[in-house]
Amino acid sequence: MFNVRVYGILLGDNKKVLVSDEFIRGQYYTKFPGGGLEFGEGTRDCLKREFKEEMDLDVRIGSHLYTTDFFQMSAFHPEQQILSIYYFAEPLEPIRVRLSDTPFDFDEQQLKVYAEKKETETFRFIDWDAFSENSVTLPIDKVVAGILKETIKPGR
Repeated sequence: MFNVRVYGILLGDNKKVLVSDEFIRGQYYTKFPGGGLEFGEGTRDCLKREFKEEMDLDVRIGSHLYTTDFFQMSAFHPEQQILSIYYFAEPLEPIRVRLSDTPFDFDEQQLKVYAEKKETETFRFIDWDAFSENSVTLPIDKVVAGILKETIKPGR
């Protein structure tokens, strides 16, 4: 069985990289924003929906960056193979959600969400010079972080 995930690479000023810090099932993860493809949905529509749901942000989905090209078993469902698709995303409006400066800096509202759902998330930008494969947790995200660092050079 396949689990299709769609993620967005949103670059801020000075090529800062947007990440989502999440606490899920008792574990901390830093990943790119996005989530699971729903039945009947295209990948670009999925990513637009995820940004709207998670950040209340309308985005334009840009070019495709990467699709998983190796086997990755799901950390949560061992019977599932993860297939992740990454696109560049551009905000169509100012970001209104609270952005953290430090990892896993959950505010009072995010802690209330955790109490209900047993998971929560917050968002932050990582400076380009500090961003690397080690900035993200998930194996496929690490590959994408490496591709980003190789593809995008300072001044471009």
